[in-house]
Amino acid sequence: MAFAALALLTLFVFPMWRITLVAPQYPDGVTMYIYINKLGGDSPGTLQNVNILNHYVGMKKIEPESIPELKYFPYVVWGMVVLGLIGVFVNRSWYFLGWGMLMALLAAVGLYDFYLWEYDYGHNLSPMAPIKIPGASFQPPLLGTKVILNFIAHSYPAIGGYFAGLAILLAFSAWWLKNKIDRQYETVSALPRKRSAAGLLRSVA
Repeated sequence: MAFAALALLTLFVFPMWRITLVAPQYPDGVTMYIYINKLGGDSPGTLQNVNILNHYVGMKKIEPESIPELKYFPYVVWGMVVLGLIGVFVNRSWYFLGWGMLMALLAAVGLYDFYLWEYDYGHNLSPMAPIKIPGASFQPPLLGTKVILNFIAHSYPAIGGYFAGLAILLAFSAWWLKNKIDRQYETVSALPRKRSAAGLLRSVA
């Protein structure tokens, strides 16, 4: 459980998601990294390049300071870290299970929020865009690969995202192990009582 809680701290060091755009003019790809509290890229000008590309098709400019999730998500993560470490001292299987389920729920909500964010940027296009394609949308995939005009967009978890998933698995593992240990303890504790009862029956006979 302690490892599960501490694994979440990697979200403050490593990105949790990455989106890579590959095109003839960008054969090596342009990769944008999404952290729990900021946006970055594989070079200092990545975000600027992405915004330039988005401008041509009418997508809104990506401005990290205007994204509220980047402000309050860190508090959610810190809260889960603290709750996880409290679970180490509580040492109850139901607590481990509850923490893991809450983390899974938060991950699902985060992915849904990410989908809505992508949908908004990919569909709400400016009518003044230099390039207009009626009926077209430019939403990147939530997970996987998608062809968007002459671009190939790849969207996958990054190191921090994998550690967050590992935290959920560790919490469920802690729940399973705790249940197993508790059952073994109950079995061992019941043995003397069974023997005493058997001895009492023999003495009465």
